[in-house]
Amino acid sequence: MSAPGPASAPPPGTGRPVVPPSVPEASPARHPATEPSRPDDRAAASEANPSAPDDPAPALPGRPPPSGPTAAPVYGDWTPAAPSDGEPADASPASRLGPLPPPLPSRVHVGTRPPTYDAEPTALPAADPDDLDALVPDTVLDGARYGACTLRAVSVRGDSARYRGELRRDALLTARFGSGERALVLVALATGTRTAPGAHLAAAEVCRWIAAAVGRSHERLAADIRAARRTDLKAGLHRLTDRVLGKLRAAATEQGLDPDDYAASMRCLLLSGDPECRTRVFFGVGPGGLFRLREREWQDIEPEVAEVTGEPVLGFGSAPHETPDGDRLTMDLGIPTPPSPYEPAPGPPREPFRFRTSVARPGDVLLMCGTGFAEPLRGEPGLRTHLADRWSGPEPPGLTAYLADTQVRVKGYADDRTAVAVWEA
Repeated sequence: MSAPGPASAPPPGTGRPVVPPSVPEASPARHPATEPSRPDDRAAASEANPSAPDDPAPALPGRPPPSGPTAAPVYGDWTPAAPSDGEPADASPASRLGPLPPPLPSRVHVGTRPPTYDAEPTALPAADPDDLDALVPDTVLDGARYGACTLRAVSVRGDSARYRGELRRDALLTARFGSGERALVLVALATGTRTAPGAHLAAAEVCRWIAAAVGRSHERLAADIRAARRTDLKAGLHRLTDRVLGKLRAAATEQGLDPDDYAASMRCLLLSGDPECRTRVFFGVGPGGLFRLREREWQDIEPEVAEVTGEPVLGFGSAPHETPDGDRLTMDLGIPTPPSPYEPAPGPPREPFRFRTSVARPGDVLLMCGTGFAEPLRGEPGLRTHLADRWSGPEPPGLTAYLADTQVRVKGYADDRTAVAVWEA
């Protein structure tokens, strides 16, 4: 890869390009069985500079062929031979040479050395015979095709949780409301608070509640998406998000739990079933990643906090009620007064609401993910290059290939991985 050039302003609507620093020569992939199974401390990963341009990602040597229902078979250096007696002249290479070799697999890891955790699940989480509904499977994989887009979604338990026998804290939900051109597809992912005992339950509840809220309003939301009513969409989804997170805090209080522990970040994607509609809607609260792969270049289009505008909603963007020293402000004069012992202490500041609409182009890949996949994608140039090479083919990957691609491991990143990708026809 050539050295990045001087920084320049990205074209309008293209987002912020993710700039990979110089990439060392890729090391050969190692078999998972050769990797030791011992834990290591999570290494601090440097994030790429989001303000500099990006060079086109070069093709990796020996990249695998595109996967999918229309992927062409690979026969190698086959030369047609003269037909023998009793054999048709148009015999296929497979009939002449026997079974075809398997396609090249996705890489096991990127970077200069492999992670020290096992590549496959090791320990199962502890189970309670009286609460088996609380169990969470190691991996969830889903996909669909609606309108002009193909959807792939996966949530995988992280290497660290697999080693320690912990539950997956990420939750993933895919749902379709309505039918035909009026259908609305929702993909929701949530991540529970780290080290909280009920993190997986909070994440699952957030996904279910936001899906129920969207489902009850899906006809209006689908119409607003087709008509590109951005202001109405932002206001309506902001209210739905605020109600769901308020419901989660109330549920924590009812269970006698700390609302800060029984909490979750949430990220959602709305897709229209209308083939003529290319508007994709993202909304949510909390950290993660929103990326676009366009013409083999990754663009970081995550909406920043500074970009969040609109009317304040309770708990999201409201004006401060006290000075930095903790003194209350009066409504009219702004005179600082001591906090009243009869009023409850103000709650901690909440994450701002994030919203973005994106008009897709044919060939685009839109990727929404939690922090467990966003951090290695931003911090490891080899992962960006590898995925750009794998996902820039004429067909989207199948479910199995997508699962393999999203499990390419990077040393120092061992959290749950949840990633939702949309391929545009």
